[in-house]
Amino acid sequence: MPQSFNTVYQHSIQNPEAFWEEAAEHLHWYKKWNKVLDTSNPPFYRWFAGGMTNTCYNALDRHVDEGRGNQLAVIYDSPVTGTKQRYTYREFRDIVALFAGALQSRGVRKGDRVIIYMPMIPEAVVAMLACARIGAIHSVVFGGFASHELAIRIDDCKPKVIISASCGIEHSKIIDYKRLLDFAIELAHFKPEICIIKQRDQLKAELNEERDLTWNQSLLGAEPALCVPVESSDPLYILYTSGTTGQPKGIVRDHGGHMVALQWSMKNIYNVEPGEVFWAASDVGWVVGHSYIVYAPLLQGCTTLIFEGKPVGTPDPGTFWRIINEYNVSVLFTAPTAFRAIKKEDPNGNYLRNYQFSNFRTLFLAGERADPDTVRWAEEKLKVPVIDHWWQTETGWAIAANCQGIEPGPVKYGSASRAVPGYNVQVINADMHELPAGQMGDIVVKLPLPPGCMLTLWKADNRFVESYMKEFPGYYQTSDAGFIDEDGYINIMSRTDDIINVAGHRLSTGGIEGALCEHPDVAESAVIGVHDDLKGQVPLGFLVLKNDVETPHNLIIKHVIEYVRENIGPVASFKSAIIVNRLPKTRSGKILRGTMRKIANGEEYTMPATIDDPMILEEITTVLQTIGYAQEKPKKTEAKS
Repeated sequence: MPQSFNTVYQHSIQNPEAFWEEAAEHLHWYKKWNKVLDTSNPPFYRWFAGGMTNTCYNALDRHVDEGRGNQLAVIYDSPVTGTKQRYTYREFRDIVALFAGALQSRGVRKGDRVIIYMPMIPEAVVAMLACARIGAIHSVVFGGFASHELAIRIDDCKPKVIISASCGIEHSKIIDYKRLLDFAIELAHFKPEICIIKQRDQLKAELNEERDLTWNQSLLGAEPALCVPVESSDPLYILYTSGTTGQPKGIVRDHGGHMVALQWSMKNIYNVEPGEVFWAASDVGWVVGHSYIVYAPLLQGCTTLIFEGKPVGTPDPGTFWRIINEYNVSVLFTAPTAFRAIKKEDPNGNYLRNYQFSNFRTLFLAGERADPDTVRWAEEKLKVPVIDHWWQTETGWAIAANCQGIEPGPVKYGSASRAVPGYNVQVINADMHELPAGQMGDIVVKLPLPPGCMLTLWKADNRFVESYMKEFPGYYQTSDAGFIDEDGYINIMSRTDDIINVAGHRLSTGGIEGALCEHPDVAESAVIGVHDDLKGQVPLGFLVLKNDVETPHNLIIKHVIEYVRENIGPVASFKSAIIVNRLPKTRSGKILRGTMRKIANGEEYTMPATIDDPMILEEITTVLQTIGYAQEKPKKTEAKS
């Protein structure tokens, strides 16, 4: 008889070691753990301490060895190139093993780092799993990032090998990845020994004969590699996320805890069985791609989809429906931005009429807050449950969700549902007192975090503690603010730091501000996230110019927009900036970005008690109105000093 959600959740909180030990038994271990949870060095907790395993074996070889080698593992669908490919578990295992052998033949060993800078093609997933197979640590960098950002990551993780492609394709535009890579290596202090380049038909890259190999050349003479047993707590990958200073943070994920949590999530959160088709419409450069394009579906024995396209424009807003119909998708996981784009292009759902969904049963949304209007539209058109859920790059899987595989609960618009088993989520105030239902505060998770969450930051243990554990000792600081209602439903209301969320991509305002201030005429800058119907948020820049600047203002704005695109990348969606005389600040000099954001969005705000000059907010409001923001004059309340 199925257990209730409350029973499962309470068991996970009261007896976490027993709970996760049971989950771990479903996977292969070369050697069982000595301790389920090592608490000897908080906050650096280790799950399944002493255990030996391999994530690639559990994701591929295990299914072949258990007699399911002929089951479909990976589907590649690329509307931008007109390519479709299918791979069984046996075929994909063999491809991964051979490329892993190619890496070994080039000197890659357990613990070495490998950067993967690729578009959404099968070779990107092959490269990730090949690294896991031999105990190398992969670091995937999203192909939309500019050379400067890639160079920072090269210097931080010091890869022995970089794996890339000659190009990526955005709609009909060819993006020269190799040129971006070459410039990044030129900028970086650390130089990789080898670059392996997948040559694509759309653009052939020029190779550096001393450093570069094509993908096919790398395979010459290679022998398939066996899986290398690794410690449960050995790093599987590094994934960089934005930091408020602009210096990216390298999230470190382990082998053992990661695979246990992700496999558990597939059945219990998403209610997906082995053999079913699960589609996460994301990119392997982001955490969703790591967790739910690559690892979780394959650990569960599902079929996963690699989609090289967009929700609209490749070729039309019916692309998602074609994929679901053609491949008999059971569950789709994507960002609300995708559905806002489809709704904008096809508000009446006319393209849906061309397809039948015989097996499709759930849509999951994450990456940003799912606005109720988009959720209702999706429910109405798809006739399936639409589930918003909440998680972070740091956690690697859902903190809050409506767990479809345990006991589905009612949907509450605007809420990410209840805390997932394993996460003891609380809302507290600055004095670390838990707040009553409905009262807004800092959302935190009581330590230890469940398996699958980050171990630390790459080569930065002190920064890990400073960033996540210091402000509220004994808790993980999510940097999100919100409340929990009387039914235990979590409502995420805002970020508590200065990271903005553009179409599900977390970007640092500090990084963009740094780029703006590179302009010779700019004395100071601030960036806020303003509301956007399609992307959720987009950055808006405020520029304070140096005295006696003669350059026309429109030219300065044009230059800084181009500079951000070159140095942060198109992913930032930085297209708007305004010039102001001064920025609102506290008396201690802190820029009041949160207040500026509320003014721009027409929201009610409280006049900060520590503001240096209250009149400046009127100035900011007037300037914002000239470019279409602050159209509804925000209500102002006075703060108590």
